Amino acid sequence: MIVLTGSIATGKSSTSRLLESIGYTVIDADKIAKELIDAKMIETLFGSNFIKKGKIDRKALGSLVFGNLKQREKLNSYIHPLIREEIGKRVDKLKNSHSKFIVDIPLYFESKNYDASLVCVVYCPKSKQLKRLIKREGLTQSEALKRIESQMSIEEKRQKADFVINNSKDKKHLWEETKKFTRYLDANFKI
Repeated sequence: MIVLTGSIATGKSSTSRLLESIGYTVIDADKIAKELIDAKMIETLFGSNFIKKGKIDRKALGSLVFGNLKQREKLNSYIHPLIREEIGKRVDKLKNSHSKFIVDIPLYFESKNYDASLVCVVYCPKSKQLKRLIKREGLTQSEALKRIESQMSIEEKRQKADFVINNSKDKKHLWEETKKFTRYLDANFKI
């Protein structure tokens, strides 16, 4: 299994879209989580304060779990086994179809529960990550830092990576980095 990871606002989603545009199927752990987590589950775990009009109040839930390690661990311990199981099903299906695929797992290093043949980290410096997150989510600097610091540092992930896609520049540069990655995969892996 080839894993794509990184940290919040480093460009995993942009990289995934580029990989899909050149024929890779991307199994996205975040999308799977959104499919699996429903309002009833959140209400059971955290109470009705996190539900608005029958839907999850993601901003309130985010404030809770990114501001409280115990609450984040509570959510992760419940949802991660479900995500892992669903990823396994999708990987098995794609292996049988002989499709090229990548598994996007943002918390790959933090979870320590997946076996990978290769781990690729999408990287940008923390300062750029912070600016992107504030702009994308409309967060204050303090809120954005809490989210960034709730994960392993991007520098540590970069050190653990088998391959790094540098997303510190513009979209054209990301495209070149992504093509470099796929050439590496084609030369070294039978996917």
